[in-house]
Amino acid sequence: MSESKLAGQFFDAAIHLLQRVRDEETASITAAGAAIADTVVSGGRLFAFGAGHSSLAAQDVVYRAGGLALMNMLAVPGMVGVDVRPATLGSALERVEGLASTVLDCSPLAAGDVLIVISLSGRNTLPVEMARHARERGVKVIGVTSVAYAAGTTPRNASGTFLKDHCDIVLDSKIAIGDAELTADGIEAPFAPASTVVTSSLMQATMAAAAEQLVKRGIEPPLLRSGNVDGGTEWNARVMSEYGDRIFYQH
Repeated sequence: MSESKLAGQFFDAAIHLLQRVRDEETASITAAGAAIADTVVSGGRLFAFGAGHSSLAAQDVVYRAGGLALMNMLAVPGMVGVDVRPATLGSALERVEGLASTVLDCSPLAAGDVLIVISLSGRNTLPVEMARHARERGVKVIGVTSVAYAAGTTPRNASGTFLKDHCDIVLDSKIAIGDAELTADGIEAPFAPASTVVTSSLMQATMAAAAEQLVKRGIEPPLLRSGNVDGGTEWNARVMSEYGDRIFYQH
């Protein structure tokens, strides 16, 4: 069977995007890692939020082998992946005003914590209000978004702003508007989205930068090991016991 030309083109497109992010976002990734390390040192908590497919990158750093044990998911019902029917309800919920404030009121998030808000377009109500209201509460906000959307689309929220406008640090995924890397003869719609690959890579790079910062300060990063290697479960139990007051997914 001959090699798929389109499959190869997708890999090339994803690699190109990852290289751009590596070259152009280094300073922002380092700053985000330092902010997370600062929060760990000061006794703060770490949270990640994303709506719909953007939640996949948030889930990827929570309770993850090789990841920081302190990363918690700020979950919104109907927003965790594609977890409602009809699936279009998830898109509608992302445009509901006031939902972000309600979620924050019911969450353990407090001043001095870090919240990573992931939204590809950064234009819908929920991620914009989540970032804005979190900052009003003294939370440091790291936004992971495509800045291209702010230049090429209109906001879809009452404030008329984008996620990037309400963040202390912005990580730009460089994803083009529409999130489809390929076109081809005989296929009418563009296809092959790369946002999950790139956004998850940005998140993991930021976690690596945070671990690096902690080591420089003489602190062992509170990392989890795989439960499928000998000693992993015991290691994780020790870390979770030590940092239990800042881990919310185990209660």
